[in-house]
Amino acid sequence: MHVTGHEIDQLGRFYATPLGQMATRTLRARLSALWPLAPGASLLGLGYAMPYLRIWRDANDRTAACTYAGMGAARWPRHRPGLATVAEEDRLPFPDLSFDRVLMIHALEHAENARRALREAWRVLKDDGHLLIVAPSRTGWWAYAESTPFGHGHPYSPGQLNRLLGSVMLRVVRHDVGLFCPPLPWRGLIRGAGAWERAGRRFAPRLGGVVIIEATKDMYAAIPAGEGVPARRMVVGAEG
Repeated sequence: MHVTGHEIDQLGRFYATPLGQMATRTLRARLSALWPLAPGASLLGLGYAMPYLRIWRDANDRTAACTYAGMGAARWPRHRPGLATVAEEDRLPFPDLSFDRVLMIHALEHAENARRALREAWRVLKDDGHLLIVAPSRTGWWAYAESTPFGHGHPYSPGQLNRLLGSVMLRVVRHDVGLFCPPLPWRGLIRGAGAWERAGRRFAPRLGGVVIIEATKDMYAAIPAGEGVPARRMVVGAEG
């Protein structure tokens, strides 16, 4: 299911619910532990990354967000709108080698062409940069919860993501999982999300709601045939 402009509003509404706030807290804790960002490093969030970018935004003025054209525009951050833009997934409005870090969340599973979206992320990533992907897990229960944004689009297994990244000159350097609390808006479950996370990581990692994979450019891989970057790019700035 490809995200439409109407559904970006649904994403915002989900993250305003207790269940969405729990998912935000849980994944923020995991992302900040996996990926501390040095001051001054540039970061791009692709897809619907805004709820998570504040991990790094508070200490970094070189953070930007870009939603895909099919998702619609978003205002971010609230206190200083204008750091979010909209673009085609394979035509990002940034020069080559622009960012030290690229975070993709609510992005790859909705891409019309996942390989082209990753190739474009590769293009704007610096040669020594890092890409972090958060995608719904094929074996987790969140992928089947259509009332959440993780229940839409194409879920992935770690093996599928490994092969996909390898096909576009990206080398996986770390795997992780997260979001073990069942996707139900029950207060008791939400209050116990931390316990679910600890138990799930230890005893049932396949039930994690998301797959988290970090990758770097594989500069020694052969350039994939037919995956050149399109010459034209379209961008629509979010209303400031």
